Amino acid sequence: MKVTFSPPALPKKGCLVLAMAEGPEWGASARALEKHGVDLKAAAGVHGFKGRKDETLSLLSQGKYARILLVGLGKAADITLQGIAEAGGAACAAIPAAKVAEVSALVDLPPKSKTAPADAEAHFAQGFLLRSYRFDKYFTKTPKDKRPVLNHLVLLCRDEKKARRAFAPLLAIAEGVFFTRSLVSEPANVAYPESLAKECQSMKSLGVKVDVLGPAQMKTLGMNALLGVAQGSANPPRVVSLSWKGGKGAPLAFVGKGVTFDTGGISLKPSHGMEDMKHDMAGAAAVIGTLFSLAARKAKVNAVGVVGLVENMPDGGAQRPGDVVTSMSGQTIEVINTDAEGRLVLADMLTYVQRKFKPRAVIDLATLTGAIILALGNEHAGLFSNDDKLAEQLFDAGREVEEKLWRFPLNEAYDRQVNSSIADMKNASNERVAGSIYAAQFLARFIENKTPWAHLDIAGTAWAKRDLPLTPKGAAGFGVRLLNRLVEENYES
Repeated sequence: MKVTFSPPALPKKGCLVLAMAEGPEWGASARALEKHGVDLKAAAGVHGFKGRKDETLSLLSQGKYARILLVGLGKAADITLQGIAEAGGAACAAIPAAKVAEVSALVDLPPKSKTAPADAEAHFAQGFLLRSYRFDKYFTKTPKDKRPVLNHLVLLCRDEKKARRAFAPLLAIAEGVFFTRSLVSEPANVAYPESLAKECQSMKSLGVKVDVLGPAQMKTLGMNALLGVAQGSANPPRVVSLSWKGGKGAPLAFVGKGVTFDTGGISLKPSHGMEDMKHDMAGAAAVIGTLFSLAARKAKVNAVGVVGLVENMPDGGAQRPGDVVTSMSGQTIEVINTDAEGRLVLADMLTYVQRKFKPRAVIDLATLTGAIILALGNEHAGLFSNDDKLAEQLFDAGREVEEKLWRFPLNEAYDRQVNSSIADMKNASNERVAGSIYAAQFLARFIENKTPWAHLDIAGTAWAKRDLPLTPKGAAGFGVRLLNRLVEENYES
């Protein structure tokens, strides 16, 4: 979708969106519409529209306008940039995209608002854009009356140059979210380790350094935990490193689980719902999208993203329950359950990123456990960390962009449960309790030299089962906005 910023003059016709605060007084834009023969106050009164947060009212044939959409921002004291973005998402969802090609929008902030108009307009545009995402490349017979024609959003601004500047980094972040959503949405016969590695090569044009390791290099480095997961698949694994140098000092590292399809291996999953296991690379996709957006917005930070891309299949050469592998760290792992494969991939990736890049902190993202969904549903991702400061930074960033996290404990009592009777550790517990904590405690054993580390279990948030304010049903792109906010507030020089 094309987004442009123009002077505040009202258009003479078409579809107009007006975002306004809750309260008895109407803003300047609403009053200006009276000159166009539109009495919004009367129309809103008939329908009970108050301007409450995310409240919408669609009015047809108003004066010269085919459609006017009112969107509530809520009470003046409660208005935030995130709330304005969500109003943009609500506006996009309320417009029939198959009937409207272009939309003009005004954000009518209340008097004495502390929010800068340009920032409000930019965030409204980002929210509208994020909600407009569609993954429809495989439809061949969509009826004409259902094909979207909406392709242009025009923000009417007090200062279009300021709004355009404010929107530029938000657009870069939205593009990173879209990149992530598209990777996660692709079927596994299209998105497999080698093809995903090739997709990453496109980021070189943004100034990202891209390095790809194949199986032979991985074997030389001792990545036997990851290779064990891959050995049952005809698609060979890849490890991709993405480096962005925009600042000074040691990089901030992001690590992603990239299991492009997870059958469970020999510990085979039930067939019902197995098609959803194409999403098991959402952590890697979020890392890729984050590095994309950091580079696209020229973030003043050194950052590296490392993703382990692998397919978990059950052929005659597949890894067996009971096998023992030696990880890159030198620690041995008894494989109790081949469906607990993501932590094996991350084990080698955590060792690799620490030894190669010497990062200031490491954050990994993974659709790691079903247990996190039992604990938190689809509202929060699980947060585990060995560093209170890093955990607090992540928690605050998630709250600000509505990609919410909830912290879980790590301690010696849980760590003892990771011990194996024949190896240094085992990859799964025989007891069906505290599964997410067990997985995180396993990963903690691969953190070296007290490096600040956080693990985000995004199994419940990577895929939206219903429409959300900024996300249509489907791949959510969870993590990209969260990590960008983390970097903006704490790590950019």
